[in-house]
Amino acid sequence: MEYPNELECRRDMAAIFRWVAREKLHEGIANHFSCALSEDGQIFLMNPYGIHFSKITASDLLVMDTANPPDVSDSRVDITAWGIHGAMHRANPQARVLVHLHTHYATALLSLKDPSLPAIDQTTARFHNRLSWDLGFDGMGIGEEGERLSRLLGNRRILMMGQHGILTAAETPSLAFDLAYHLERGCRTYMTALATGRELAVMSDDVAEKTAQQWEDYDSAAESHLKAIRRILDEEEPDYLQ
Repeated sequence: MEYPNELECRRDMAAIFRWVAREKLHEGIANHFSCALSEDGQIFLMNPYGIHFSKITASDLLVMDTANPPDVSDSRVDITAWGIHGAMHRANPQARVLVHLHTHYATALLSLKDPSLPAIDQTTARFHNRLSWDLGFDGMGIGEEGERLSRLLGNRRILMMGQHGILTAAETPSLAFDLAYHLERGCRTYMTALATGRELAVMSDDVAEKTAQQWEDYDSAAESHLKAIRRILDEEEPDYLQ
């Protein structure tokens, strides 16, 4: 069964790609996002290889099926993206939308021996006790690496991929993007604070948990965030809708 709002899903995803490029959160033509279309999450949209995020349109997104691996000779498909996203959707049907990025500050943090992200402000506190971890990097998502990663997400919305990058998993494009956006901002704040060499003011567990729950009470703000982005793109880059 097709997702009833496929066109809007495509347009939301295209908007996210465009905005990620504006925010310089992308890495060349690497990184991929996907959005489940079928009720069981096994049929999904994913961006094709080789199109810059700043130029992606709604119609560019490919329809993929976890039961039918793509032809390896198809130049539109990045085999590492298929390896990760195919495995993730197959193993985690609740994760409707996946945003995978190698953002600057998060990847720098994930390159440290201790890549933990303590709650030092209200943005970092959003992720208190809400991160899954992969500290066993074993290559670029080909073959068993994607399957291994797919087992690590659990019931959380974010996988911190050591020596690699981040992956957010949510029910909607807006929330998956909003989590990734604020995670990178939190990592930027933390890495900047670390660079001072001064002692960090880390919140107590109680305050960090209260703050994280308050963020979750306002999950609807993610939808408003994406709507605001789309209003800008509607005016400045309306071709993303095509």
